[in-house]
Amino acid sequence: MIDELSKMLDEYATWLRDKSLLRQVGHDSIVITTPYLDRHNDYIQIYARRSGGSFLLTDGGDTIADLRASGCDIDTQKRKDLLAMTLNGFGIHLEGDELTVKANTGDFALRKHNLVQAVLAVNDLFYLAQPVIASLFLEDVAVWLQENEIRYTPAVKFTGTSGYDHTFDFVIPASRRAPERLIRAVNRPTRDIAESMAFAWIDTKNVRPKNSQFFAILNDKERSPSGGIDDALQKYEVVPVLWSKKESVRDKFIA
Repeated sequence: MIDELSKMLDEYATWLRDKSLLRQVGHDSIVITTPYLDRHNDYIQIYARRSGGSFLLTDGGDTIADLRASGCDIDTQKRKDLLAMTLNGFGIHLEGDELTVKANTGDFALRKHNLVQAVLAVNDLFYLAQPVIASLFLEDVAVWLQENEIRYTPAVKFTGTSGYDHTFDFVIPASRRAPERLIRAVNRPTRDIAESMAFAWIDTKNVRPKNSQFFAILNDKERSPSGGIDDALQKYEVVPVLWSKKESVRDKFIA
């Protein structure tokens, strides 16, 4: 099992390195094009520039600007709080509309990873399929857990065997009847997000208690996720749960 997971981690790192492109912009900035796709199926780009003796990594304000241009209102207090909680989970700061983080030569890969994961998370958190949708999916999942008196800790970060940090939306502690259960609420299930979650679980599994489980709750209120997403998750022992079938796991979460 350890050898298999180690091979998967190596394959992921190779894929990430080989599919990333660098381009000079001006005299002091580098554009890093990553293999991850945004909600428009464009490759996510971040920017790096020198800042004293370190680097400043930023999305250039693209993530927030795109959401605003799409009519997604993130200026209510509740949504500001959700944004802050999400960014804090990745150690990312909001400066104006830019998602930023400082890095040095020793932690550059980790900080870059955290920034890209934050961009993916913010895109997913605030993506609204229609303007009339009033609530956020993360809120819906939290309310459902509370209504069913399911104990949980929100926004928990774990450091994986690679040294990368991974944030989970909810963690249900182990009990005498059930192991620890980690949960992510996925508003807009895509193949990229599925692969990102699979890596998070592969990287985290060995540092969590034995028999811990990872559940991905997938929003299917507007459309059903493709079968490829289920297959990608199940391959790495991530349990996909459609929101419409959430009652099927209620007893597992209560235990």
